[in-house]
Amino acid sequence: MSDKHNNEDKGGILPTKFDLMWVMNLFGTAVGAGILFLPIRAGQSGLWPIIVMAAIVGPMTYLSHRGLGRLVLASPHPGRDITTVVSDFFGPLAGPIITALYFCAIYPIMLVYAVSITNTVESFWVHQLHGEPPPRYLLALCCVSAYMGVILLGIRLVIIINERLTYPLCAVLLALALYLIPSWDLSRFSEVPPPGEFLATLWQCLPVLVFAFSHTPAISTCSVSMIRKYGPGAEPHANRTFLITSSLLALFTMFFVLSCALALTTEDLREANRENITILSYLANKLDAPLIGIVGPVVALLAISTSFFGHYLGGREGLNGIIATVTEGPVQGSARRKAGITAFFFFTLWAVATANPSVLSIIESLSGPILAVILFIMPMYAVLKVPAMARYRGQWTNKFVAVMGTVTIASLLLGFF
Repeated sequence: MSDKHNNEDKGGILPTKFDLMWVMNLFGTAVGAGILFLPIRAGQSGLWPIIVMAAIVGPMTYLSHRGLGRLVLASPHPGRDITTVVSDFFGPLAGPIITALYFCAIYPIMLVYAVSITNTVESFWVHQLHGEPPPRYLLALCCVSAYMGVILLGIRLVIIINERLTYPLCAVLLALALYLIPSWDLSRFSEVPPPGEFLATLWQCLPVLVFAFSHTPAISTCSVSMIRKYGPGAEPHANRTFLITSSLLALFTMFFVLSCALALTTEDLREANRENITILSYLANKLDAPLIGIVGPVVALLAISTSFFGHYLGGREGLNGIIATVTEGPVQGSARRKAGITAFFFFTLWAVATANPSVLSIIESLSGPILAVILFIMPMYAVLKVPAMARYRGQWTNKFVAVMGTVTIASLLLGFF
């Protein structure tokens, strides 16, 4: 092996323009509605849990996504996506199981967005436009119908527009975090919760952290793209890309979370949780600033929209794959199947948006733990069982990822206490 390859294997490379392009793509995939709920959960017990989260979320995000990327890169058939790779390593039944897990992770996120969209519109109508609250079922019907109508008219164009909106949205969120600095209450650093509450808060926040920082859907595509670009030297480039992405996400997201937590009280954040609205909607209602009153809900709607449309495509494809597997029919579904899938999403999203369950409860009990299975547990299981990944065995980082994934899944136990 050449010296160049030896240096690359040790990670001694600089990111190329191609790598940085993927950094921005992965960053854009991760930044969505999750960042609008993380401050509400993370800040309810003071600032110190947030500081601990800021210290662990970077390694958690990088090492877990690197593990999933390694799984794709280790495929004996370079260029295949994660579902095919898992089938190669674990047998033909593994592909459908992973497809089902992806659907089970994505579908609750769609429910989160349906509820959030409805609540954001309702909050804006009542607090900023001073209107009377409309009947919940009717408002939910209008919101879900609007989004489903856009999808039926041309989702591809919407996705392109949303991708171009991601970075302006990030700029607005950063500007808002900076805007809140004069409102920071530094005395909150003196608020130290009891040890039990402190640990419970950290534990309960793990699924929300996984949800907010996940760019899982793009890891397979990124890894395949790296193989096509760099061939056998793809891994160091992929690792460097994941590291830069995770570092940027940790700095950007946790600064926004910290700024919101310093500008609001613990009771404010608990009230936002009770009202089941995003942090931007709550800031719009709380702060005496007309600009925030308008910009906050609009940015929240845009952030939710960019995530909703992307997840809808994944959810639709996942459900179609499950139906094709169960019925042993063709993957390319009939018009009747497509209509049935659309009807399923429409009526279930409408029903859940009308019922208005807690958004954070859905994330903590469904989306976060299922994502942890795919992102944390599956790659570490592959390291132990797959010969092609044997060279990664014995690394302490494997134990860290496995422990954090297990603890995240086990956070479901908090619901029983």
